[in-house]
Amino acid sequence: MKKNSFSMIDAEGNETVYDVLFTFESEETNKNYIVYTDNTKDETGNIEVYASIYDPNDPHSKLEAITTEKEWKVIETILDTLQEEVRKKKNNVENNEQ
Repeated sequence: MKKNSFSMIDAEGNETVYDVLFTFESEETNKNYIVYTDNTKDETGNIEVYASIYDPNDPHSKLEAITTEKEWKVIETILDTLQEEVRKKKNNVENNEQ
């Protein structure tokens, strides 16, 4: 297993490996979050991304579901910002190649 990945076993006993995209602590909610993917794509071709609450001080921390709209908004804002940064970098590279 890679350092920035983990695996989970579902109810049917199937193991899935997830890559950790990033972790962060929100001052707004006072919780720690992990954002991860199994690199599958949705029907529009976008990579599926998941997020959960976790305890960074517990190596056996169980992932907890995010249940509030406020928490999802915090995560979506961060993801949107990161996507915009990637788009800008990609455009800069493409413009420099021309």
